[in-house]
Amino acid sequence: MNEVVLLKALNPKKIAMTVKTISHVKLEAIQGNIANQPDMNAVVNAANARLETGGGVAGAIHRAAGPGLAEECRPMAPIKPGQAVLSGGHNLPNPFVIHCLGPVFGMDKPEEKLLADCYRNALNLADQNKIETIAFPAISTGAFGYPFPDAAKVALKTIKETAPEVKHVKHIRFVLYSQKDLQMFEKEMS
Repeated sequence: MNEVVLLKALNPKKIAMTVKTISHVKLEAIQGNIANQPDMNAVVNAANARLETGGGVAGAIHRAAGPGLAEECRPMAPIKPGQAVLSGGHNLPNPFVIHCLGPVFGMDKPEEKLLADCYRNALNLADQNKIETIAFPAISTGAFGYPFPDAAKVALKTIKETAPEVKHVKHIRFVLYSQKDLQMFEKEMS
């Protein structure tokens, strides 16, 4: 069952969020800044193959983390669509960043499988590293062009399938850029 709650500490604008429980994992969706989730152990970077700064999520995370993040990631690159790798959080309020390369819509095939692999691999990597709380952006929906409603369906289906299998992850948050994205995501959650 979903419930809409207000968390003033995380949401000074008093934006409603949807909360749902899947197995033993709390799932929520909020509008916000992925680089400012201080109560999460890890944030997920919608990365580029070279794990460098860029626009959108990758730019926000790299700017907030500082140059040490790019330096740490350099030897891990390049990564392939669907792959996830772990780094430290550097100047972020989070100890960890999980970097995922989502598919470019219309180019990387099969798109749905590769996008699902991002979420599945990130959750499994978090679980292997005993990370209990993780915040995801809407991977591939920015410059990579994946239609948001389709991406939300893939993300939620994958989370529902993977959540019962993880042992350490207890809390998954989707941090969405706009109110419109949040509303579409909440619709898929219900």
